[in-house]
Amino acid sequence: MATDYNSKSKLTRDLSISLLLYTLPVLAIYLYFKLSNGVVSESHISLPSFLEFTKLAFENIRTWGLIVFMLILGAVEFAAGLYDDQWTGTERKIDIVSFLAPKLILPPVITFFSLTALPYLIPNLANTLSWVPFWGGFFLIAIADDLTQYWYHRLHHQIPFLWRFHRTHHSASYMGMAMASRQNFIYTVFFSQIYLTATLTFLGLGLPALFVTVIKSIITLAAHSSLAWDKPFYKYKALHPIAWVLERLISTPATHHAHHADTSGDGVGHFKGNFGNMFFLWDVIFGTGLITRKFPESYGTKTYKGEEWYAQFLWPIFKSKKEGSPLAEGVLSIPISQSKNAVIINSDVYEPVQS
Repeated sequence: MATDYNSKSKLTRDLSISLLLYTLPVLAIYLYFKLSNGVVSESHISLPSFLEFTKLAFENIRTWGLIVFMLILGAVEFAAGLYDDQWTGTERKIDIVSFLAPKLILPPVITFFSLTALPYLIPNLANTLSWVPFWGGFFLIAIADDLTQYWYHRLHHQIPFLWRFHRTHHSASYMGMAMASRQNFIYTVFFSQIYLTATLTFLGLGLPALFVTVIKSIITLAAHSSLAWDKPFYKYKALHPIAWVLERLISTPATHHAHHADTSGDGVGHFKGNFGNMFFLWDVIFGTGLITRKFPESYGTKTYKGEEWYAQFLWPIFKSKKEGSPLAEGVLSIPISQSKNAVIINSDVYEPVQS
C-alpha cells in the first residue's frame, strides 16, 4: 500500500513539474511581448540572419536527407559486422516493414489532421502565432514535443496494457539503424507529440517545427546507432566536462542502449528509465535516468519468442501463433512489481512488463 502511495505521489509530483516545464517557453514569449511594449510585427517567423543559410539544408534533410542518413549509417553498421547472426528472417521482416510503413501511413494521416481536422476543431486560428520570434517557437516546440513524447514513452513502460504496443521496439536483440523505426503501427499512428507539433505548425510555427524535427531526428537516430560515437568523450579526460553536459542534456548511445538492455540487474541496463528521446534532461529532472558510460552486454526482452512480423507490427489485429508468446490469443499482462505477489494459475498467459 505504501509503495502504491509513493508511486502516485511521485507521479503527481512529476506531472506538476511537467506543467511548469510546458509553461516556461510560454512565459518567456510573454515577457518578450511585454518588453517590446506589446508591439507585434506582422510576422516574426523568420530565421535569424546567421541561420538563414541553413534553411535549404534543413528542408532537404527533412524531406529525404534523414532517410539517406539512416541508410548510410545502417550500411556502415552492416559492413562492420554489427548484425552478424542477428538479422534473421523474422527480424529482417519486422524491421523493414516498420521502416517503410510509417512513410506510407503517416503522411496522409497528418495531412488530414492538419488540413481537415484542425480547421474544423480550431477555426480561424491558422497562423495566429506567426508573431512569435523564431527562438521562442523553437523552444516552445522542442519542449512541448519532446516532453510529451517522454510521457508517451514512459507510460507505455509503466501501464501493462500500453506496454504491448511498445514491446516490438524492445524485442530486438541488437541496436542500430535496422531497428530504430521498429514499432507496432498503433504506437506509431498515435504518437501524441506529432499531432501537438502539427497543431503548433498550423498555428504558425512551421519554420521552428522544421528545425526541431530535423535536430531531434538526428539525435534519436544517433542514440539508437550501434556505432558508439560517445565513447571518445568518456575515454579522454580532456573531454569529460563535455561528456558530463552532453549525457545529461541529450540521449546518447550509452544512455539509450541501457534502456534497451534485457536486464536491469547488472548495474548498466535500465529499461525502467532512460525514457528521453531528444532530451535526456527529462530523465535527470524526474529521476528516471541512469548514467554509467557503459554498454549492456545483451539487448531485447527475456520473453521474446521470435513472433511473426505481422503479430508484432499489427497486434492486436493479428495475434501470434507462437506458443507462449505474449502476443498470442488470451495472454494477459501485469507489471513486474505486481507479478511477484500475483496468484498465477498458468504462467504462460502472463508477461512481466518492463517498467
